[in-house]
Order: sequence, then structure tokens, then C-alpha cells
Amino acid sequence: MAEHSADHGYLLDNQQSEAGVRFGALGELFDPVTFRHIDQLGITSGMRCWEVGAGAPSVPLGLAERVGPEGAVVATDIDVSWTQDIDGGAIEVLRHDVAADPPPPGAFDLVHARLVLVHVPDRAEALRRMIQALRPGGWLFLEDADPGLQPLLCPDESGPDQRLANRLRFGFRSLMAARGADLAYGRTLPRLLREAGLEDVQADAYFPITSPACAVLETATVQQIRRRLVAEGLATDEEIDRHLTNVATGRLDLATAPMISAWGRRP
Repeated sequence: MAEHSADHGYLLDNQQSEAGVRFGALGELFDPVTFRHIDQLGITSGMRCWEVGAGAPSVPLGLAERVGPEGAVVATDIDVSWTQDIDGGAIEVLRHDVAADPPPPGAFDLVHARLVLVHVPDRAEALRRMIQALRPGGWLFLEDADPGLQPLLCPDESGPDQRLANRLRFGFRSLMAARGADLAYGRTLPRLLREAGLEDVQADAYFPITSPACAVLETATVQQIRRRLVAEGLATDEEIDRHLTNVATGRLDLATAPMISAWGRRP
């Protein structure tokens, strides 16, 4: 999902060409984790699923494979640039703001959002609307980053290249925080699901280190936010060029923020 800014623009705009690269890298990194949990929750033929803040097509397509032609997948986002081509069959694509618009009609067996709520200013209202959309016995499955738990791009800060990488990552996160992102949101998910009255709440965490997809994700992200990093005095063009060259060598052990996966069932 695109990230809201204080001036109602975007820090990571879905309209930019790098967005597709980022979505591909995020799918490679996190789709196996997401679908492992979805399969454990028993999402299968004939069920109805709502994918919130779909962004890219990989999760809606995977859900459609599981629910089959008798089921339904509603994929929503405020920007459907990367999902509009998959509209049809079991998949319905809708422009939708989860914190402002009513939930799509009908009750759902699964409501899922990945890397969405951390960027939504009114997270509590979005959570309430997602729970409202569940049928009794349906599952809410939320996955969000928690950069506060592991804030470094290079956890092994062994030299100047790694220190530069970590400084640019802190710059990125300061831009996110200025636009309302909660950098410690992921860890709160289990408690929030329990407080909302959901049952059988569980959670786990995952973050990769030294995956080629981490390098692809980092390059695309820095290219998207380069202008803002320079404008805010968080990095110079020369430092950004040097960092991108360092990433391209493959010698940096790059990590992502931990992604917390939490799920609970509506009574």
C-alpha cells in the first residue's frame, strides 16, 4: 500500500515505476510467510476473502487459487494501479480507503492486510471496520513491520559502508514517522486483536537477512525517496550514489524490519 504523508501526498507512490520492483521484492520476501499462515487458518474452496491495501497482485491471486471459482476475493486499495489488471473471475478490485469507507458488502471468512496499518493515520478505525466485515468464526490476519524492534539495514555494522547504509535507513524511517507511520505498531497487534474481542489470537515474527530480494527492495526504495532524503538534509546525492553502488556489489548483509504476523477469530 502507498504510504500517507502529512500533506496528503505519498512517500512511496504506487505511480512510480520503482513501485512494481518494490512489490515484487516484498512478495518474494514475505509471500511464503503470508501463505503459510493463510493455509494454517484453513482458507479453502468457496470462502470469501478481503485483501486490504492489496498494492500488488500476488496475494489476491494466491487467495483466488485457494478459494476457487465458488469463492470470492475482494482486493482493495486507495491506488489500484498494480491490481486493476487482475479484476475478474473470483477477484474483484475496488478503490477503497479502509479507514474512511464502509467495508465491502457481505461477510468474509478472512480479512487480511500486510504492511498497511502501520501507515494508516486512523489505525483504530481501520481495525474496527475490518473486524466488522468478518462473519462469525472468520479470521482477521494482520501483518505489519516493526522497525523499532530492529531498526538497522545492516545489523552487522562492520565498516563505513554499513554505517552509511544504516544512516540512510534512519533517514527513511524519519520520513515515515513524519507522515504518521507508527514504527512500533507491529508488536501491538496481538494485544489489539485481543482487546477487540477476537479469540484464539496468536502471532509470530519474521525478518530476512542477506536475501537478494533485500538488495532489490533497498535499491528501489532509495530511488523512490532520494529526492526527499536530499531535500530534508538527511543525505547528499553523493552519499546516495555511494550507497547504491555498495548495495549493487552484493557485499552488504541487508535486512528488513521484522514483520509481525498476528491473527484472531471473531466469535
